[in-house]
Amino acid sequence: MKRGFSGIILAASMAGALAAPAFGQDVVYVQIEAQRTLNAAQNKVREYAGSLPDVNGYYLGSGWYGIALGPYSPDDANVALRQLRAQGAIPRDAYIVTGDQFQQQFWPVGVGAPTDAQPLPENLASNDAQTGDTTAQAAPEIAAPDPIQVPDETLREAQASESQLTRDQKKDLQIALQWAGFYSAAIDGSYGRGTRQSMRDWQQANNHETTGVLTTAQRAELFAQYNAVLDGMDLQIVRDEAAGIEIMIPTGVVGFSEYEPPFARYDAKGDLQAQVLLISQEGNQDRLFGLYEILQTLEIVPLEGERQRRDRSFTLEGVNDDIHSYTQVELRDGHIKGFSLIWPAGDDERRTRILAEMKDSFAIVEGVLDPAIALPDESQAIDLVSGLQVRRPALSRSGFYIDAQGSVLTVAEAVQGCEQITLDADHTATVAHVDEDLGIAVLRPQDALAPLDIAEFQIGVPRLQSQVAVAGYPFGGLLSAPTMTFGVLADLRGLDGEEHVKRIAMNADEGDAGGPIFDNGGAVLGMLLPRPAGNARVLPQDVNFITDAEAILGSLNEAGISVSTTDAAAFMEPETLTFKAADMTVLVSCW
Repeated sequence: MKRGFSGIILAASMAGALAAPAFGQDVVYVQIEAQRTLNAAQNKVREYAGSLPDVNGYYLGSGWYGIALGPYSPDDANVALRQLRAQGAIPRDAYIVTGDQFQQQFWPVGVGAPTDAQPLPENLASNDAQTGDTTAQAAPEIAAPDPIQVPDETLREAQASESQLTRDQKKDLQIALQWAGFYSAAIDGSYGRGTRQSMRDWQQANNHETTGVLTTAQRAELFAQYNAVLDGMDLQIVRDEAAGIEIMIPTGVVGFSEYEPPFARYDAKGDLQAQVLLISQEGNQDRLFGLYEILQTLEIVPLEGERQRRDRSFTLEGVNDDIHSYTQVELRDGHIKGFSLIWPAGDDERRTRILAEMKDSFAIVEGVLDPAIALPDESQAIDLVSGLQVRRPALSRSGFYIDAQGSVLTVAEAVQGCEQITLDADHTATVAHVDEDLGIAVLRPQDALAPLDIAEFQIGVPRLQSQVAVAGYPFGGLLSAPTMTFGVLADLRGLDGEEHVKRIAMNADEGDAGGPIFDNGGAVLGMLLPRPAGNARVLPQDVNFITDAEAILGSLNEAGISVSTTDAAAFMEPETLTFKAADMTVLVSCW
């Protein structure tokens, strides 16, 4: 039993289950059974669905899962109840309910629950008509309350057994009462009036005598309810001798897959897309810090989430719409060891409970993963790290430094809808200025940068048919340096006479968009624009456009951004220009 858990979230094996329907007063259900665990309820509901129509399954709260038929009108529900009881198709203690207590639906899987009264199956309606039974018009039966259960211990015996509990065990009981919705005070292991009242409330809700002291059996019942969410997880201590790690993992949903140093991978065994990684390698602080950076490039560590790095350990948490992952790693005696839990997003109660067990049970034992285990094979790819997918940006474009503080000019499309923007994949940046009319944006790095070179914008009039070049990243981040593409200045205006646009003849790629356009002397004539999208015109591949320097300078001046200019007409060897461009051009990634 762990500390600090809160809230009730339905088990992830109900993934895709729909919210309970909104019930009207003209529909009721025939409740035929309730089970303590989801697995048991799923097994029973499948049995009933094989022979009965209109079978539904709902979570009832407090660890109970109900199976019901309907919804029907009150009259039809009484007919169904009577006929099915007589046939022995449903238990004799089945009764009619309004459905107000129904919460999340777990059956049928992936099918929305009807909210209107369903027609009574013909065989039931006809059978009732043949009997001539006039009670079909009767009002819905009201369920009789369950009788109070006979306690397993007298009050004095319950008090005696309770007195043997340790403080931690008493805290565990408060946590379980809190989870069940009956306790809201501090988890302190002290049983005052608030704790006693929560025990009475739980006893009343579960048909026990309300003494305010839980018997041994009642405590077991409460803990069974609390732990029902872990049914099917089969938490077991696993000792991985190769990795030198001992830890409790949910063996019911993950199993050993392979060694991909520094990882021992335990992948999903069924529909629940969970994964456990054991991390094991030799190393020092530099390798620890390097692993910290590498892990954040993987898809299993989404961008959102807390990161903490200390001298000899780190933790990473990542959350997106699909997964919620947690990683903890430590350096001890020259060995780097830890684990990752990757769990479906939204299943917070089960994830939190399992994660707490993994943290408490994690132990380092003798041995470290041998890097020689990983042998080269055909599955190797540049976008994989030890068999795990590297996180790829949603969009990558080019940009270039425009001042000594590391401000970067790029295309506006590169900053739209981004959770995070990076420069050269390593430096996080924020948007300082956007001009949608010109299609430009200025980014500022969060950490101070010292560019090797910055742009000098050409304010002189360039010569038509002169050679120009763009520096950019046409292949995204696959190459470590920008690529130079050469072309010709074809027109000082756009096709429709736009003054702020120039046309160039150049075979540029979409990844080059945002890159600087250089003249022969290394001055920047403008910025390469993306090729027009959604236009009825189909332009030749070598027709591209740039936002010219004069328009860019006007926009930056209005935004209070100072840059360097030149009117010099010079010549620079292509090799020298390539080095200059490499010092100035950056990869802009939108995540």
